[in-house]
Amino acid sequence: MEQQITKKKYKGSVNEERMIVCQHFFNSLRYIKELTTMKISVFLFILFFQTIAYCQELAVVNNIVGRDKISLNGNWQILIDPYENGFYDYRLKESQSGYFLNEKPKTKQGLIEYDFVKSDYLNVPGDWNSQREKLELYEGTVWYQKNFDYPLKKDKRLFLYFGACNYYSIVYLNGKKLGEHEGGFTPFCFEVTGKVNSKENNVVVKVDNKRRADGVPTTNTDWYNYGGITRDVYVAETSENFIQDYKLNLTNGDFKTIHISVKLNKPESKNIKLLIPELKISKELAANSNGEASLSINSKPILWSPENPKLYDVYLVKDTDTLKDRIGFRTIETKGQDILLNGKSIYLKGISIHEEIPQRAGRANGPEDAKLLLGWAKELGCNYVRLAHYPHNEAMLKMADEMGLMVWSEIPVYWTIHYEDQNVLKKAKDQLNAMVTQNKNRASIIIWSMANETPVSDDRNNFIKSLCDYTRSLDNTRLLSAALEISHKENDTNILDDPLGEYLDVLGCNEYLGWYEGKPEDALTKTWKTIYNKPMVISEFGGGALYGFHGEKDERFTEEYQEYLYVNQLAMLDKIPFLKGISPWILVDFKSPRRQLHGIQDGWNRKGLLSDRGFKKKAWFTLNKYYKHKK
Repeated sequence: MEQQITKKKYKGSVNEERMIVCQHFFNSLRYIKELTTMKISVFLFILFFQTIAYCQELAVVNNIVGRDKISLNGNWQILIDPYENGFYDYRLKESQSGYFLNEKPKTKQGLIEYDFVKSDYLNVPGDWNSQREKLELYEGTVWYQKNFDYPLKKDKRLFLYFGACNYYSIVYLNGKKLGEHEGGFTPFCFEVTGKVNSKENNVVVKVDNKRRADGVPTTNTDWYNYGGITRDVYVAETSENFIQDYKLNLTNGDFKTIHISVKLNKPESKNIKLLIPELKISKELAANSNGEASLSINSKPILWSPENPKLYDVYLVKDTDTLKDRIGFRTIETKGQDILLNGKSIYLKGISIHEEIPQRAGRANGPEDAKLLLGWAKELGCNYVRLAHYPHNEAMLKMADEMGLMVWSEIPVYWTIHYEDQNVLKKAKDQLNAMVTQNKNRASIIIWSMANETPVSDDRNNFIKSLCDYTRSLDNTRLLSAALEISHKENDTNILDDPLGEYLDVLGCNEYLGWYEGKPEDALTKTWKTIYNKPMVISEFGGGALYGFHGEKDERFTEEYQEYLYVNQLAMLDKIPFLKGISPWILVDFKSPRRQLHGIQDGWNRKGLLSDRGFKKKAWFTLNKYYKHKK
C-alpha cells in the first residue's frame, strides 16, 4: 500500500491528485483489521504523513518571477460585504449560490441581488483602506472579481498565484472553489490545469481582514490592518514536472565551494542543468528517483557584501523550463560575541522598516516602493535593515540584494498570541515555511526572526523553541534571532537572561529608555549584562516626534526631545561590549489606530526619523552622523 501511494503516476490537477492520494489513505483503513495495535499505529503514522507531505509538495510553485506567466494586476471589481451575505445563507451555512458564482439574471424576473459589473473597483496590488475613504477603517469581507483570457498550450500546467492577501482568503475560478489561505504576508497558489478556458475566465476572491484571536498576528498590534489583495497576482505556466525548489549557497568557512540542491515537483530521474555564465559553470545534476539532486562545485565567486553587493545570473534548465535568478554568495555566522560576514567581524548599522509607503499611507509593493524605502536607509548610512513585523514583499528582498543591505526578516509572532494552541503553532510554522521557501536564495537575508516582544512563559518558550528547530530544518545557513525585552533590572543595570536566548544565535532586544521609562539622560548611567556568550542587536529603541513641532529638549513629541533621546541612547550603546548592531524604531512614521493623541499622533506612530511625507526630523541627522563614524 505504501508503494502504491508514493510511486503511482497521476495525470489530474493538483487538487484532483490530492483527493485521490488522500482517498488512498482512508481506503487503506480496511486493511488494518489484520494488524496488531502497534503495527496499526506505525502503519497509520507513516501512511498519513507521507500522504500529507505528497499533497503539500504538489501545491508549491517557487520563484514566480522567473517563470512564464501573465499578470492579473490592475482593476478588480469589488463588493463590500460586512454581513458576508455573499458567503453564508440566512441560516449561516455556506451558500451554494454565493457571490463567487458571479451570476446574472436569466430572465426579467430573475432575482440576483449583486452585480460585480456595476460595482466599484480597486487596484491590485493594493490595500482597500488607502484607495477608498469609506474603507479607511473597514475590517471585514470584500469580494474581488476579475475576468481574464489565457492562450492555452498543450502539456503545460497552470497555477493561480497570489503574492499575499490580508488576512484570510477563499479563491474561486469559474464558479468553483479552489481553496483557502490564512496569513496576510505570505504567497500561495492553486493549480488550475484543466480549469482555465482560453476565453472569459472569471476569478473571484473573498478577502477577510478581521483580526482573529487565534491568528498570527493576533488581534492586538501596533500597525495598520491593511486589507485586500496587497501583492501581485499571476497565472503561471510550467511543464508537467517542473523545478519546484532550489538553493545555492556557500558553507560557512568555505569560500570556494558552491552547493546546489534542486527538487522537482514530482519524483522523476531526470537531468537538470545549472548555468552560471560569469563563473563559467555549466553542470548537469542527475535527479534521483525522488526528483532531488545536489552537487558541490569548486569555484571562487566574488563574495556579496554591503560594500560590493555582487550578484550572478543563475539559470536552471529542465526540458523546456528555464528558471533565472540573480544570486549572491556570502557566509554569515557568529563566533562568541561577534557576527561574522564572510569571516570578518561586522557591526549592523540599521533601521527598522514597516511595509508602508507614507505619502499614500498604504501598503508598499513592487520595485519602486522598495527602491524608495531602502534608498532612504542607504542615505541614512545603514548597511542593514530590520523588516518588521512580518515577511515583506519579494521586491524588497531582491532590492536589498542589489543595494547591499543586510536583512532581518521575521514572522508576526507578536506580543500575546495563543502560545498554548498547537493550531496557532502550525500557522506560525506555515508562515515560516513560506518566508524561507520564497527567500532562501537572497544573499541579503542574514537573520530569520522568530518573534517580537513576547512575554516569558513555559508555553511561549516551547512555542518559539519549536519555531527555531523548524527553521533550522528548513535553512541552517542563516542566524536566528527574536526581539526580546529586558529580562529584569538591578539598580542601573539592564540584564538580558531571557531563557529563549539559549536557542538563538543573536540576541535581539527592544528597549525604550527615555520614552516608556525614565528620562533620555538616564541612559548615561545605565550598564548592560547578559548571561549568554552571544552577540546582541538592539532591535528597537526610539521616541516619537511630530515633524515641525519644536520646543525644549525635555518636551515630549518635539523634534528636540527625539534628537536628545538619540544622543543619549547612542552614548549608552557604545559602552556595551557585546552589542553588534542596532535597528532603531523606525525609518518612517506609520499608521496605527493605537495612537490617538489629537494634534500630534492622529492615528500615526510618530517614532519615524522621517515624517509621514518623507521629511527628515532632527534625529535623522544625529543617527546619520553616528553611522558615518561608526566602524
